[in-house]
Amino acid sequence: GPRHPGAGTMLPLLILLLAAAHGLRESVTYEPTLAQGDLGGRITGSTFVLEQPRCAFNNSTIQTTTSIWLVVADAAASVSFTNSVQPGMPEWAFQSFPANTSAYLTLNATLLNYPCPKDPKEITVLRVGSETSCAKETSRPTCNGPLPSPGTYKVKFLALNGFEPVAETKWSKPIELKTARQPPSGPGAGGKHSADMIAITSILSILLAVLLAGLVATLAFCGSDPCGRGGIFKPEVASVRRYTTHHVYDQTVGGL
Repeated sequence: GPRHPGAGTMLPLLILLLAAAHGLRESVTYEPTLAQGDLGGRITGSTFVLEQPRCAFNNSTIQTTTSIWLVVADAAASVSFTNSVQPGMPEWAFQSFPANTSAYLTLNATLLNYPCPKDPKEITVLRVGSETSCAKETSRPTCNGPLPSPGTYKVKFLALNGFEPVAETKWSKPIELKTARQPPSGPGAGGKHSADMIAITSILSILLAVLLAGLVATLAFCGSDPCGRGGIFKPEVASVRRYTTHHVYDQTVGGL
């Protein structure tokens, strides 16, 4: 059917109404990203490293004193996350994640902590999950504690004036933590390793058998006369007798 002349303006208006319903004034196009690949420990079994949101809110209308929080959420539950959150409340506490809550808020900062433009010589990153001392302290609900492995997680930055959301970034791409490699198991696991061990054992057994056979032959041979006393063969020493030759003198007839 014919399109209503005002239909083109309905969608933007609907988006604004939904944002107002959640108290949100502004969405920024910034998407949180992991730190550069050459940074050591970018992803571990309980932490990951993000680039700081430098210049992310530069064109926004938020004040320099507005709190900027990092929202860490289970990747599957991020679609149902609402911005009507109250940092520090038990339902958004790190200690309740992920068993009793699907997201928590941490790493509170302001625009002053994320100056723009960024100095290219600076390493400007945020390590998520680096605080171990407060992981079980319920008095620290915004603790930046170690994350349960392996995830998967998504994060975004949310700007709040008090408890009123005023701006947010996009959600990051899914982030999966590293897991420890399990040793192979099952009937076919480690087959090559087992075959190598069997071959080495067989070779050693053959060498040992040859060595024992040689030892037995030597003992049998030394049990006879050639080995001499003590089982050690000694060459016979040839004896040479020296004879003294007596000179025989001829007697003359005249001497008789």
